[in-house]
Amino acid sequence: MSPKSKTSKNDVTPTTSQALGSLLKSARDIMRKDKGLNGDLDRLPLLTWIMFLKFLDDLELQREEEAELAGKKFRPAIEAPYRWRDWASNPQGVTGDELLAFINQDEAVLPDSRKGPGLFSYLRQLTSSNGDDRRDVIATVFRGVDNRMKSGYLLRDVINRIADIHFTSTGELHTLGALYESMLREMRDAAGDSGEFYTPRPVVRFMVEVIDPRLGETVLDPAAGTGGFLVETFKHLNKQVRTVGDRRRLQGESIFGGEPKSLPYLLCQMNLLLYGLDAPHIDPGNSLRFKLSEIGERDRVDVIVTNPPFGGEEEKGVQGNFPEDRQTSETALLFLQLIMRKLHRNPTLAGRPARAAVVVPNGTLFGDGVCARIKDELLKEFNLHTVVRLPNGVFAPYTGIPTNILFFDRSGPTRDVWYYEHRCPTAGRITPKPPPSSSRNSRHWFPGGASAKKMSTLGKFPWPNCSSTTVISTARTHTPTKTLHTCLPRNSPSTSSRKSNVSRKSWATSINFSQSRNRDAATYLQADQFRIARSRSGISVV
Repeated sequence: MSPKSKTSKNDVTPTTSQALGSLLKSARDIMRKDKGLNGDLDRLPLLTWIMFLKFLDDLELQREEEAELAGKKFRPAIEAPYRWRDWASNPQGVTGDELLAFINQDEAVLPDSRKGPGLFSYLRQLTSSNGDDRRDVIATVFRGVDNRMKSGYLLRDVINRIADIHFTSTGELHTLGALYESMLREMRDAAGDSGEFYTPRPVVRFMVEVIDPRLGETVLDPAAGTGGFLVETFKHLNKQVRTVGDRRRLQGESIFGGEPKSLPYLLCQMNLLLYGLDAPHIDPGNSLRFKLSEIGERDRVDVIVTNPPFGGEEEKGVQGNFPEDRQTSETALLFLQLIMRKLHRNPTLAGRPARAAVVVPNGTLFGDGVCARIKDELLKEFNLHTVVRLPNGVFAPYTGIPTNILFFDRSGPTRDVWYYEHRCPTAGRITPKPPPSSSRNSRHWFPGGASAKKMSTLGKFPWPNCSSTTVISTARTHTPTKTLHTCLPRNSPSTSSRKSNVSRKSWATSINFSQSRNRDAATYLQADQFRIARSRSGISVV
C-alpha cells in the first residue's frame, strides 16, 4: 500500500476515544438483548460491577509487579480463582448456565473445578487486614449488587468486550471517565428516581472552583451520590501536586464522602477509581446517623461541597440526633445543620477559614419556624457571603423546585450577603457574542454580551445581622423576584446602619449557552459551564 493511501481518511486508525466508545456501545447493545434487564437503570450497574472487577485486577497486576521488583511480599485483595484473570480473561472460558451459577449461587463449581462459594458470595465476605481497606470496599460494593442477566452466553459476550479495556493506560482511563459520566447522565434521564444521583457538571465545576480547595485541606461530600463533587475536587487538587508527598496526601488524606444507597455507592466508587483515586474513602452509612452534639473537632473537615437530597423525609430515629428545637423531617435542613457542625472552627493548614458550598431548595431561604432558627445560627456563627440563585429547571426532570447555592465560611458572623440571580433565556435564538480577544476583561462576560463592568445593582434588601444584601443581575433585563428580608427571624437585630463591606471589584459568573433545540435549563447547564473570574481582593463573591 502506498504512503498516500495509508493516510487517507478511510484508513485512519480509530482514536482511543472512538474505540472505547464503540466498545461500550457494543456491550450495551448486547445487554439490550437480555430479558432480565429493563433499561439503563439495570444495564449501567451491571456494566459497572464488571468494569470494577476488571479495573481491580489490572491494578492488582501492576502492584504485584511493583512489589516483586521491590522484593516485597504482595497479598492481593481477591484470591484465586476469583480474580478476573482466573475466570473472565479467556474469551473461550466459562459461559452459559455454568457462568451464571458461578456468579450468582452461594456454592458453585469454581473455574478450577473445585467446589466453593460463588463469586458474589465470596466477594461479600471479604474483610480487611493489615490496614488495607480495599477488601472492605469490595465487600460493601457487592453487598448491594445483583446480577440480573438471564443469559450466561450474553453475559460472556459483555465480559469479553470489557476485557479489551486496559485500565492501566492513563489515556484510556481519562477517556473512559468522560464516557462513564455520559452514561450516568443517561441513567439519570432513564427514570426520575435516578435523578437524585446526578448534579449537572457545570454546577459542580462552578462550586468547586469558587470554593477552591487546597492540597492539605480535607474535603467532604456527605451526600456523594455518584461522586461528581468528589471527582471534580480530585481533578482540582491533582493540579496542585508537585511531589511524591503531595501525591500521597491527595490519595489518602484529602477526599471523603458518604453515600448510603448501594447503587450510587457502587457508581461513586467506580467514578473515583476511573479518575485516579486508588482507594476512595466513601462511608456506606447515612451521614445523618450520628448525634450532632457528639461531633467533635476530630470529626470535622476543612471544606464541604455538596448537593444534599431535598424534598425527602428522614425517619424519627435520625431526627432524634438533632437538637429538640431544630428537629425536622426535611432532609435538606438536617444536612445543612450537619454541614455547619462539621466545619473546623480554626483556619485550615492553608491559612484559610473552613468553608462550604451547598445547594439548597428555595424553602431554606424563605421558611420560618425550625428553618428560621437554623438560618439565625448560620448568620451569627458563619459568614454567609454569597447566595447564587440557579436558573429554574436546573435539576429537571426529577424536580422543578427552585434552587440556590449558599457559600459560607468560618471567618466570623455574617455582615454582607451578595445575592446573584441568573435566569436562562426563554425564547428565540441564543447567540452570545464572545468578547474581543484584546479585552482585558475577556472572561468577565455574561450572556448577551453584557460586560462585568456593566453589571446593574438592582436593589438592596436588608437582612437582619447584615449591613446590606446586594442583588446583582447578570443581564440588564433581570429583576429580583422576592425580597430577602423575609428570610430570617423577625426578632433578629438589624444592623443595616453598618457600612457595607461589599467590594466594588466584582467577580463575574456566566453560563455560555449553546445553540440547542432543547431550551430547558438542565440542557444548557449540561452542555456548557459556568466561567469564573476572580477579583484582586480575593473576596469570595461569585
